[in-house]
Amino acid sequence: MRSSIPSSARTLLLFLMAFLAAAPAWAQASLTLRKIKETGVIAIGYRDGSIPFSYLDGTQQPVGYAMDICRLIVEEVRLRLNIENLQIKLTPVNSSTRIPMVANNTIDLECGTTSNTLERQNMVAFTVTTFVANSRLATKRGSDVHDLDDLQGKTVASTAGTTSMARLVELNQQGNLRMHILAGKDHAQSFRLLETDRAAVFVMDDVLLYSMIAMSRDPAHYLVTGKALSVEPYSIVLRKDDPEFKKLADDVIVKLFKSGSIHALHRKWFQSPIPPRGVNLNQPMSDSFQKLIRQPKDSGNQADYAISSN
Repeated sequence: MRSSIPSSARTLLLFLMAFLAAAPAWAQASLTLRKIKETGVIAIGYRDGSIPFSYLDGTQQPVGYAMDICRLIVEEVRLRLNIENLQIKLTPVNSSTRIPMVANNTIDLECGTTSNTLERQNMVAFTVTTFVANSRLATKRGSDVHDLDDLQGKTVASTAGTTSMARLVELNQQGNLRMHILAGKDHAQSFRLLETDRAAVFVMDDVLLYSMIAMSRDPAHYLVTGKALSVEPYSIVLRKDDPEFKKLADDVIVKLFKSGSIHALHRKWFQSPIPPRGVNLNQPMSDSFQKLIRQPKDSGNQADYAISSN
């Protein structure tokens, strides 16, 4: 039987089929890259006080370790999509809004200090882990608090919407510690609760505690103490069900690790004077982070980041 489709229509149909077959992967697989291609804009969520990962410098521009990694991802997106003037839309987020704003497509990347957890993986996706921290206690020197057992009946601060806050509530219930827990809206407010003696302890990721102390008016008045309450694998957050975009971001981070460029980036933000006051945090690269560089992973399981004692 002869086809009823005119030859001119068949030619057009074959052309369209060939065009679609040759279309770039992002046009077929990645909703995020398709949106960026159509709008010429990539939306980044940043934190205003998560030193040295994502915070505002002296000109009120977001800078930091996580922001630098996100800018490398943005550059790869620009090259992949061949957009000469890719615009970056910067949107402030906090501990409570960061996950929902990725999930509802308000932002394409969240660049801060968000821990990859199995629970959060139900809502969003995470890149290869970019840093490993531990949740611990910050207190004033001379305090009678040295570890978790000393928190019985104490007023303790943490930041709303963080894994440290969730872990603190869990430990309070499990150990019947009768702590009075105060929630700061951000890390700066939580630290002020400790600074003004409204809380005896600030529970947060150790790297953030060291950073807040280094930036305080009198760093010698504070110390970080106690065993780790949890392991916190930080990652860049992106939307679920977009493996093409995640692979692009993961490839950028793994290349950063494998090339050795991560060491210069770590020195820039953790072992050199940083804006706005030129404070040097003097934080060497931890064993757990060095292990991550050798063995990149995107796991939300804390046990996968443990260091063997053997």
